[in-house]
Amino acid sequence: MKPVINIGDLEMRETGNGAGFSASVASFGPQIGSKGMGVMLHVVEAGKKAFPFHAHHQIEELFVILEGEGTYRFGDREYPVKAGDVCAAPAGGTENAHQLINTGKKTLKYLGISTMAETEVVEYPDSGKVAVVSRFDWSAMSGGIRHIFRPGEPLDYFDGEE
Repeated sequence: MKPVINIGDLEMRETGNGAGFSASVASFGPQIGSKGMGVMLHVVEAGKKAFPFHAHHQIEELFVILEGEGTYRFGDREYPVKAGDVCAAPAGGTENAHQLINTGKKTLKYLGISTMAETEVVEYPDSGKVAVVSRFDWSAMSGGIRHIFRPGEPLDYFDGEE
């Protein structure tokens, strides 16, 4: 383990649903020895979003905009963001739901930095979904438990998202 990494050397993976959600991401906190904090590089093309509007019940996040510009949805408000901006996403209910959208003409690149929680509940206000996650490896997208549903029926992660 080396405690230094260059984001230009990260192995990116594609995520999304082929429509409005499309991004290249790389989770690398554990690669540099971080046990209590996660970090993910997000690269999002114009007009796209990496993830649905969501609120974490346990995890605190913040986003550092490295390149580009976009809109930060937070609760019931929207904020323009650009390179150099830092966005907070504290744990809580739907009042703290958040999402970054590339509303610019160029690539939006940002770091997502978060606390870690072995077990987490995530709400998705736009689609009425809930996710329950425990011991899930986000960098490998496997292991543990990850169940996404609306009360009474299991659903796909991007079901109902625009």
